[in-house]
Amino acid sequence: MRHGRGRSIRNKGTERTQDLAVKLSEQAKKHKIRLRELLNETLNFELLAKTEEGEVRKKLKATMARLIQKHRLGLSRAEQDQVIQMVLDDMYGYGPLEPIISDPAVSDIMINGPKRVFVERKGKLMLTNVKFEDDEHLLSVVERIVTQVGRRVDESSPMVDARMKDGSRFNAIIRPLSIDGAAVSIRRFGTIPISWESLVRFGSCPLPMMEVLKSAVRSKLNTIISGGTGSGKTTLLNVLSKFIPDHERIITIEDSAELQLQQEHLIRLETRAANQEGKGEINQRDLVKNSLRMRPDRIILGEIRGGEAVDMLTAMNTGCTGSLATVHSNSPQDALARFETMVSIGMPNMSDKVIRETIARALDVIVQQARFSDGSRRITAITEITGIEGNVITTQDIFRFEKTDLGEDGIVKGYFGATGIRPRFASRLAAYGIKLDEELFDFHLDV
Repeated sequence: MRHGRGRSIRNKGTERTQDLAVKLSEQAKKHKIRLRELLNETLNFELLAKTEEGEVRKKLKATMARLIQKHRLGLSRAEQDQVIQMVLDDMYGYGPLEPIISDPAVSDIMINGPKRVFVERKGKLMLTNVKFEDDEHLLSVVERIVTQVGRRVDESSPMVDARMKDGSRFNAIIRPLSIDGAAVSIRRFGTIPISWESLVRFGSCPLPMMEVLKSAVRSKLNTIISGGTGSGKTTLLNVLSKFIPDHERIITIEDSAELQLQQEHLIRLETRAANQEGKGEINQRDLVKNSLRMRPDRIILGEIRGGEAVDMLTAMNTGCTGSLATVHSNSPQDALARFETMVSIGMPNMSDKVIRETIARALDVIVQQARFSDGSRRITAITEITGIEGNVITTQDIFRFEKTDLGEDGIVKGYFGATGIRPRFASRLAAYGIKLDEELFDFHLDV
């Protein structure tokens, strides 16, 4: 069998995955390098470049098998199959990363130079035994990935951010900026969109809270998902977007397309980086402005991080209600402060009072998402924006998650609970024929 299952063991408080890499003896590793040299001497690469990849792989396998026999490389049949596959992976795939890429349980891959490859599985970060031969070997895989998506990375352009063919988000930075060799981050996304039922089952969001969020989206409340890095903002945005009726016209705007909406009337827009001459950049603000001319019912913005906040709030205030977006912040209050900062960047002449009035009129709900030390991801607050008093935006929490303890097994303990406050937006829901059960606002759930 080509790839084994990853086996994790505890080691001084960390988890080390023992067998994500394909195992080869030291002698077989030397034969692999020799086989690659023989292949380079034998092949006509110009001819191969004109041949369909599937056919090339068949020819290469046959050629390598002949070279192994001809040069009497001492490989068992199992080692021969592994070595041939590894050489093909180096030429056409992701090299030593292939066992990880093929593992659906891996959500993140982080490479700190050629000898240290980390993965995140089920919320846990683990150092693997996957290694590249050297920095040149790692760089060849990086170059292959960026070439496939029409980008480049070299000393003159040592940073790249792109979307891989499978939709994963890819970021790399190489020498001279990365001192210890190429540093790579790959954020992977499942091919099957997660359901709201799964979030309830996993304990990320109890059913009463999900019912309120479902009603908020269906009644076109403008909703912001706030959270830190890796807290599950995009996953939650995908889930909430499923509650948008099929007949509505939706425009999504992202730096790297990660959303997996299933509605029929959908337009997906993606930003474009500047070319080598520094020209041709199309940023999120450009796309938001243009989308307003496309008669959207809703705009979904992957992440608000700059001046596009102005145009998004304008859209929310001028008929494009029910729009959704994410923002990087650690609490609902931080999210509002981030919005103030971003709007002031986009409209530097606008007074603080006008900025806050604009935010308070546009936003209805902030959903706070957090990732905990045990790898779990939970909604920690559903907060309603109620208006403005004086020069302060007023809010009230409808639901909260409170952490109470950390078990000996490292599992975070706490409870979800309603605050007892009935949301003011209930009247908005009623206009859409939605009436929330009073029991939703009295629940308590220990986890």
